[in-house]
Amino acid sequence: MISLLSKLFIKNYNDYSHPTVRLRYGVLCGAVGICFNILLFIGKIISGTLTGSIGITADAFNNLSDAGSSVIALVGFRLSDAKADKEHPFGHGRFEYIAGLIVSVAILMMGFELAKSSVQKIITPEPVTFSYLAAGVLIASILIKLYMFFYNRSIGKKIDSATMRATALDSFSDVTATSVVLISMLVTKWTGWMIDGWAGLAVALFILYTGVNAAKETISPLLGQPPEREFVERIEQIVMEQAGIVGVHDLVVHDYGPGRVMVSLHAEVPADGDMIHLHDAVDNLEKKLQEECGCEAVIHMDPIETNNAETNRLRTETQEILAGIDTRLSLHDFRVVPGPTHTNLVFDLVVPFEFSMSDESVRQMVMERVRALEGTYYAVIQIDKSSIREE
Repeated sequence: MISLLSKLFIKNYNDYSHPTVRLRYGVLCGAVGICFNILLFIGKIISGTLTGSIGITADAFNNLSDAGSSVIALVGFRLSDAKADKEHPFGHGRFEYIAGLIVSVAILMMGFELAKSSVQKIITPEPVTFSYLAAGVLIASILIKLYMFFYNRSIGKKIDSATMRATALDSFSDVTATSVVLISMLVTKWTGWMIDGWAGLAVALFILYTGVNAAKETISPLLGQPPEREFVERIEQIVMEQAGIVGVHDLVVHDYGPGRVMVSLHAEVPADGDMIHLHDAVDNLEKKLQEECGCEAVIHMDPIETNNAETNRLRTETQEILAGIDTRLSLHDFRVVPGPTHTNLVFDLVVPFEFSMSDESVRQMVMERVRALEGTYYAVIQIDKSSIREE
């Protein structure tokens, strides 16, 4: 159904990275979600009232909260599409993340309230009346929520939306929760065991678990998470393909919301090169990154010696020292500063955040191994941290 509606109402529906297309997918999925969840709430609240089941009633209010979450997500998509202004020069794309966080908080609040009601039902159990109508409503709910899970997950991946991925997770937890309620109703009918309160508590726990996972996914981009490795590798590939560029480092990706990415990096260029031509190459590179990766790019040129045999030899030997400690270590901005009694090797050492050794321990180990080289060399090291997501 979503595929048909998208073809009918979304122009260029295959251009998933376009802001307008993303917005329309968000609005479409949000509107469909609201309709489905309201229908499920009505059906379950009637069934829960007729049977006296706290599990069904809890599941009904879970659907009502999902409808509210869909409204929040829809509003979030609308607000995130607002154009940049003088107070927000990079646009309002992070509203989508905020909407996802609000959805997560709403899920957690509903789960907590349902847990309290279910515990009360466990303490003072009441008989539940079996109803074929209620069973039919629950089965229909499972099928509808499965469909919602698949389309939200699919569209969420296509348009890279944390809010829709959170909604998909919520739909999947609803499938599990409703299945538990259905099973508990059948168990009560066949055995007489009054486990309705326990079923309601299981539903509440599933809801809380989903809320926590959804909150994690939306908080990370708000705090500033590292970029995907594939995205970084693509940028590095484009940079290194540009004539005149011999290296790249200090690549930072600034995320201002889906489709609103700014990249800054240092491009190493030959120190003896023609600066006018190299500057023109960097300008062309910024345009190419905009066209092929959809990101604004700011590039700083770092001139390095490339034709000095002694510098190249010492750089290679220092890189071999780093590889001997750990292949994840790397260096950049390597300079050789000779003096009357010794020669300083000055460079930035890139250490992963999760590295087992402390920064100072790594620094001391590298300095000791540099001093062991043939000659009188001292390492002057600045520690950098890698901003790339480690797999």
